[in-house]
Amino acid sequence: MKKILMVLTSVSEIGDTGEKTGYNVAEAAHPWKVFKDSGHFVDFASIQGGQPPRDEVDSKDPIQVAFTEDETTRAGLYNTARVDVVDPEQYDAVYLVGGHGAMWDFPDSEGLQHLVASVYNAGGVVGAVCHGPAGLLNVELANGFRLVEGRKVAAFTNDEEVAAGKDKVIPFFLADRLEEQGATTHVSAGVFEEKVVVDDRLVTGQNPASAAGVAKEMEKLLAEVIHKEKAEEQHDAEALRAEKDAEKNAKKAAAEAEH
Repeated sequence: MKKILMVLTSVSEIGDTGEKTGYNVAEAAHPWKVFKDSGHFVDFASIQGGQPPRDEVDSKDPIQVAFTEDETTRAGLYNTARVDVVDPEQYDAVYLVGGHGAMWDFPDSEGLQHLVASVYNAGGVVGAVCHGPAGLLNVELANGFRLVEGRKVAAFTNDEEVAAGKDKVIPFFLADRLEEQGATTHVSAGVFEEKVVVDDRLVTGQNPASAAGVAKEMEKLLAEVIHKEKAEEQHDAEALRAEKDAEKNAKKAAAEAEH
């Protein structure tokens, strides 16, 4: 079992429009189910801590309903940890949930930048979907490069912002900003179509339809880590057994020599 941290926006309003927002429930719920079904532990954090705002729940989506009614999840979301007090060493992966609010508080959160960089630097997996990749901006790794530099990524597209009627409201176009920070290619599908991109241990998705796909690719990477750890444990166990056998044989040989 691995520990995965989901990070949520604390912004409840889109700019100064008065339109309510928060984290996208579908983008949290569907990955939550993937991780939970795989036996992993899921925890929650947000930029400001406390109970993060959320978008509307689709009552026709049983996974969203299950997410909002799960007692453990409700308890975790009731009082989330603030990202800048989270210990990155406790987590094997971090997943950045989208929602338009992330465009305002993800990019400049030093706590989030430190968290994402620390998890990645330690060999962990980083995932983000839709507007969640706004939390990848300004993240600098131990090698001095930005996390998105030289990578292929996916995120909510300019055309999708126009289709959603938010192109005049958002502080910047996320796809453009990712490329400005060094992403070699912003890979996209059609408007609101699923698209997931894997580049090393970074997994990104274009929109809500891509959320489960991002989680599944993250799960594959975590499974590789688990397999490697088990192989190392087996190697260590065999080496220890061989060492004990050698000691036993040496003692036996010494005893026989005495007689």
